[in-house]
Amino acid sequence: MNGQTLMLPISVSQIAEPNIKINVPAVAGGTNEEAREKINAAIVEETRALMKDQGYPSDDIQEMDGTFEIKNNQRGVLSLSLLNYAFTGGAHGNTLQKSLTFDAATGRSYSLDELFKPDSDYAERLDSIIRAQIKARDLPLLGEYPGITEDQDYYIADKALVIYFPLYAIVPYAWGFPYFPISVYEIEDIIDEEGPLGHMLY
Repeated sequence: MNGQTLMLPISVSQIAEPNIKINVPAVAGGTNEEAREKINAAIVEETRALMKDQGYPSDDIQEMDGTFEIKNNQRGVLSLSLLNYAFTGGAHGNTLQKSLTFDAATGRSYSLDELFKPDSDYAERLDSIIRAQIKARDLPLLGEYPGITEDQDYYIADKALVIYFPLYAIVPYAWGFPYFPISVYEIEDIIDEEGPLGHMLY
């Protein structure tokens, strides 16, 4: 990964329709045009996918609010979360969250497995850490902990890998999104040093 010092300027545009307001982040510079276009296209695609997953377009949507959180924008790594809240009636609305992690120099996005060395058995390692956190925090699981998946949700926040699950997935709604921060130093031996997590080590 090149450009380890890259920090990207972020601008915001808005999708505005009746009952709908979605703030969409975009990289406004700080890297080459190709990387910028790849990152921004991926963000727009995921934003639209979240809207669709919430039932858009539909007359039942009484409110839809899209926000984002920049989790990491340093060391050549951009990691962010997109959140979409929608209310269509009933006791409460529903919030979906998806996160994206990019190489700021190339615009490449990374899935969880791509953060680790090949054949590192990262899933078993992460599951063991998460199970220990569940026990230590006494989380009220709805059933047995399912383990992480190939398309597992995660983001990078400085010196931590944060694994999380959707609402209702493993704990009751009132507990919100369950987040499991894992220090990069706890898993240093299996991290691909050339990938996004590798650049958080130093």
